[in-house]
Amino acid sequence: MANSVSLPQTDDPSYASLEALGRHVLSAAGGYMIWMCEVLALPGPGIRSAPDASAVVSDADDYMEHVLERWRAPLREVPSEKLDTPEYPTRWQTRYCIDSMLEHAVMHPIRHAFQLDELLKDR
Repeated sequence: MANSVSLPQTDDPSYASLEALGRHVLSAAGGYMIWMCEVLALPGPGIRSAPDASAVVSDADDYMEHVLERWRAPLREVPSEKLDTPEYPTRWQTRYCIDSMLEHAVMHPIRHAFQLDELLKDR
């Protein structure tokens, strides 16, 4: 059923196909922790690149297990006051504190799932 979804026309390469959108969501899941470690000057979390769009369907579960494992430790020792301030510019130039980025990381796949649900309703 999802294969019959037509994504909106855009120049955004993340919407080139459902597979590209899946890669975007997976890549972001790792990228958020990488960014948080960078701005907090923590060691890199060792998150590997998301699978290519052509392999996203077959490799998504394995990649998500990898990302979840790598998310477990990096922020454990960060004091709570460093989670709220300061704010740091993201790669897309929005400014987030760490707490806001954690919230964004949770909501990002939910937002895309909502978009796909809406497109399925419009079929």
